[in-house]
Amino acid sequence: MNYESGVMAERGQPITVGLGEDPAELEASERRSKRRLFLIAALVVLGLAIAAFFAMRGSGTTTPAGDDDAQAPTVTVVTPGKTTVEGQITATGTLAARRDMPVGVVGEGGRVVSVPVDAGDWVRQGQVLASIDQSVQSQQVQSAAANVQVAQADAKLAQANLDRALQLVERGFVSAADVDRLTATRDAANARVRVAQAQLGELRARNARLNVLAPASGYVLERNVETGQTVSAGSPPLFRIARGGEMELRARLNEDSLAAISVGTTAQIRPVGTDKLFTGQVWQVSPTIDQQDRQGTARIALAYAPGLRPGGFATATIASGTVVAPILPESAVLSDREGAYVLIVNGENKAERRPVTTGTVTRKGIVITEGLTGSERVVLRAGGFLTEGETVKAQLAKRD
Repeated sequence: MNYESGVMAERGQPITVGLGEDPAELEASERRSKRRLFLIAALVVLGLAIAAFFAMRGSGTTTPAGDDDAQAPTVTVVTPGKTTVEGQITATGTLAARRDMPVGVVGEGGRVVSVPVDAGDWVRQGQVLASIDQSVQSQQVQSAAANVQVAQADAKLAQANLDRALQLVERGFVSAADVDRLTATRDAANARVRVAQAQLGELRARNARLNVLAPASGYVLERNVETGQTVSAGSPPLFRIARGGEMELRARLNEDSLAAISVGTTAQIRPVGTDKLFTGQVWQVSPTIDQQDRQGTARIALAYAPGLRPGGFATATIASGTVVAPILPESAVLSDREGAYVLIVNGENKAERRPVTTGTVTRKGIVITEGLTGSERVVLRAGGFLTEGETVKAQLAKRD
């Protein structure tokens, strides 16, 4: 085989066998060319595999944990510690008159002829709140007064007859029996005078009870009667008066809060719908606990003010001494249907939910009464975008 035929065999081109060339030699040469090609291909594949191995080893793709750390979000955390703050208890309740006096009809009643006061007026003790028609009763009083006069005249005549009889006894014209009879007549006449006077007094007292009077000085809360209305002793109260205008807030507290306050404790009251604060004092702490909701009532006395309306809702902040507790910014405290909570970063750098009980809000933040010891790393902000168990990078917040 010549040089040209060998080169064509290596290139895979057909070989034209010339005259005088051996076919066996040509076949052997072709097999050697194929083995050489396979060997070269194997070496190329092996080289690529080695290069890929070293490339992967150098780039660190065999440590996926490092990728997780690199992709973990960075969050700002704070370690709150514990701070001494003035203890405060927040409660809600209803405003009411401290001494609520219902005023109704104490006499036999009748038709109302005038109502000189209205709700919101101040009244003094004994002032007429409503006048009842007394036309019939006045005639009865006049009749009773006339009966008194008649009885007095009879008594006067009986006394004169007795005096004349006593003068005639000495002369023998009147017997002792006649004197006794005249004396009894005089005594009976005097008794009838006293009966007539008592009947007159009773009628006058009944008439005085017809008018509805204020039992004490105070502030009229309700007026439930109008002129021309017929009232009686069985009618509902016609007026409601707050004695002295004094008000109170009946705050509902749990057992722990009730144990933390005492009579005389100062409280700040804010009625719903206003930003005004009113200062009061606890004057009574409920001696019993409601078995249904396990709460009691703290009654906070308040002086009269136009912004205090009985029946309204209000919030009370009651002083309860000092407490030592963590304080967190408002951005760190979250809430949902289950209540208030914070997210902390645990030892494995994972976000963990921690339920908490919040206390008063101070200028420094929200007091955490239960749930934290103060040494935890609490997520300062954006906690709502984290999920529990998520890996994070904790960055301590800078102190002011």
